[in-house]
Amino acid sequence: LPMPHIDASLEELERLHGKPGVSGFLLITNYQNKWLGDPQFAPLLDELNRRRAVVFVHPNAADCCRGLLSGVSDAIIEFETDTARTLASLVFSGTAERCPAIRFVFSHAGGTMPALIERFTTAPKMNPALLQLAPKGVLSYLRSFHYDTAQAANPTALGALLQLVPSSQVLFGTDFPYRGTTEQIQQLRDMKVGPAAMRAILGENAQKLL
Repeated sequence: LPMPHIDASLEELERLHGKPGVSGFLLITNYQNKWLGDPQFAPLLDELNRRRAVVFVHPNAADCCRGLLSGVSDAIIEFETDTARTLASLVFSGTAERCPAIRFVFSHAGGTMPALIERFTTAPKMNPALLQLAPKGVLSYLRSFHYDTAQAANPTALGALLQLVPSSQVLFGTDFPYRGTTEQIQQLRDMKVGPAAMRAILGENAQKLL
């Protein structure tokens, strides 16, 4: 969608939703240092919710945090961190509570979110106002989202995510051309997630979602 232009994005959503070959819509984790739970984006998120749309969210480096490490691509650290930022934005803005019908898919096993889970769950203790915005509890919203395995099919990243969400919320991804299908499948096999979870991740979950 042509974000951050809300009116144009709403027009594109109206034009394409439900058309043959359109499985869902792509958003980026941030636009001009505003993350997906920002009030500016609420009209689009509300319409995506009304339509029960599938929304794939891919990370990007925020304007604030580009080129921080000389010689190290922003994709190495900032992409994963920005996924955690936009997850926090959706939960702690009340957007996830207000828009439960959006079927979100987040890249790379949720980025750094699993490593930050204790901070996510204790945030309402530090700021009680967040309890009103996320009344079901942080974990409830995080477990309602879907996540892919792209560049994360390993015991550290995906293993951490699977401690938080059931395998029914995980979809196969490769991040081609940076990783290939054979490599990612072998890494999943090495994790020994079990035959039922393997079938679900490799296709059954996507069939149910789409």
